[in-house]
Amino acid sequence: MNIPRHPLQRLWQNILRFLSMAIGVYLIVLLLRFSALSLQYASIGLNLWFQKMIPTLLPFMILSGILIRRNLTEGFVRLIHPLLRFLFRTSPNGSYTLTMGFLCGFPMGARVIGELYGAGKLSKWEAERLLAFCNNIGPIYFISFAMPMLGIDKIAGPFLIMYGVPLLYGFVLMRVFPHIRWKRQIKVTDAVNCSETNEAPKTSGIFANSAPPSLLAATDEAILSGLLGIAKLGGYMVFFNLLNILFVPFSQLSSGLLGFYNCILEITSGINRCGQAFPYTVLILLPFGGFSCIGQTYSMICHTDLSIRPYLFHKLIQTALTALCYVLWQPF
Repeated sequence: MNIPRHPLQRLWQNILRFLSMAIGVYLIVLLLRFSALSLQYASIGLNLWFQKMIPTLLPFMILSGILIRRNLTEGFVRLIHPLLRFLFRTSPNGSYTLTMGFLCGFPMGARVIGELYGAGKLSKWEAERLLAFCNNIGPIYFISFAMPMLGIDKIAGPFLIMYGVPLLYGFVLMRVFPHIRWKRQIKVTDAVNCSETNEAPKTSGIFANSAPPSLLAATDEAILSGLLGIAKLGGYMVFFNLLNILFVPFSQLSSGLLGFYNCILEITSGINRCGQAFPYTVLILLPFGGFSCIGQTYSMICHTDLSIRPYLFHKLIQTALTALCYVLWQPF
């Protein structure tokens, strides 16, 4: 049975379809007109993926995949879990997610959430809340790449804002204003089982209700999954770097506007292009991560029923809070 759609809804869908087609044609024309520049932009994305993302993220993807498949995540955070549980009401697997998300950087937080939630080891409530604040730029990336490219020597202030804002946001989200359905659950325990929550997570059937595989089997599965994940991230980096060609015909635009566009599109290449010229712009946009990071995050959770829209909403709020912090306190 076909449900009749509102005329305005049909009109809006037709407009979106036309705009998508027009942008696609425009992009193809630009690729043909500026073929050398297109190759350069694509090469930048490919080099960033090969030189930065693979060596920094792939080992963590494989190691985390082994821990998840072997049911070792709870033991991994045994020492720090009591503190994180007190602050954020997390389960052991939630504490593991929070730890990996803040230490490893985009998009490891989303990847761990997708794997644990798909395996039935995180409730949907906890997965949605953790996704809102624990998928951030990694501290190694922030200290060793972003800060030198911005020409900032005193990193204490920006570091505190970069990670203090999402931590405080997560505290308010999970501890001060928990979802109303949380109060209907039995209690927060050290084990997140589907039987303890009113809302069972959507599972992939790969790990749930099955004995953990052997170490070699888990390693093989984790390597294959990690390679697939890192390949998808490489595609996003190449594609979004290529989109820098969209404004090439508009050379009269100000450098500040173009720098803002570069950072919104793909944060790493944006830092390369406008870092020292507009350091505050980059610092404010780092929590957002750019549309490339949004796409990468979606690719990590698309096999579940988690939505990317709340994630985007929370990221915009944290970006606004970061901007407010820099307006009130300029740390350098």
